[in-house]
Amino acid sequence: MLPEFETALAGMKGGETKTFELTFPEDYHGKEMAGKKAEFELHAKQVEKGFAPAVDEEFARAFGIASGSVDELRSEIESNLRLELKRKIETRVKDQVFAALRQKAMFVVPKSLVEAEMQNMMERMVAEMREQGVKTEDVNLDPETLRTGAEGRVALGLILSEIVRTENLGAKPEQVKALVQEAAQTYEQPEAVVRWHYEKPERLKDFEALAVEHNVVDWVLSRARVAEQPAAFGELMGTRA
Repeated sequence: MLPEFETALAGMKGGETKTFELTFPEDYHGKEMAGKKAEFELHAKQVEKGFAPAVDEEFARAFGIASGSVDELRSEIESNLRLELKRKIETRVKDQVFAALRQKAMFVVPKSLVEAEMQNMMERMVAEMREQGVKTEDVNLDPETLRTGAEGRVALGLILSEIVRTENLGAKPEQVKALVQEAAQTYEQPEAVVRWHYEKPERLKDFEALAVEHNVVDWVLSRARVAEQPAAFGELMGTRA
């Protein structure tokens, strides 16, 4: 949760309404809203006090551990955290690599592609706002505010496509399968999840794209001067206060 939300929620009582302004951080996951200001209205329907339940067999079973073993639950949590940490590190490295590629490649981005990407970004933004209950007709949405972001996305897409083509970095079947299996480990029946993905080719597209990204990152890192930097677990996971 963003600190501004936590501050606004602090001390609120049931039935109380509060309005506050928020500036989304520059690294906000929704790129279309990064760095922009928005006004939010919070309404507290009910305030309840939380409590820590006993960590016992019943607790473990509630989280899908059929045996009720607390040690098994802890082991599963640790495994999931390690996987999530791995993904966070990979995402941070990928973002740094892609930013460096964009910075080094200087060329004029086709206007038609930028306009199309602006339209796509606008449609996604409207869809997300509607999902959150926002009446988009009451919001003044200017596509021009998305131009810089659209130019960057299009340019990066062209750069990556050229690298993949010239260096033969397309996704290999074994890479895709490994990614599907890794993702399936967070479910109760991993084998069933893997089978479901392979039932229809279109269900593998996201994993194929992810494999290509991994290939590009590995290709760049093998040719770049890399300096490792230590990072705290909370910082990477976004839980640092």
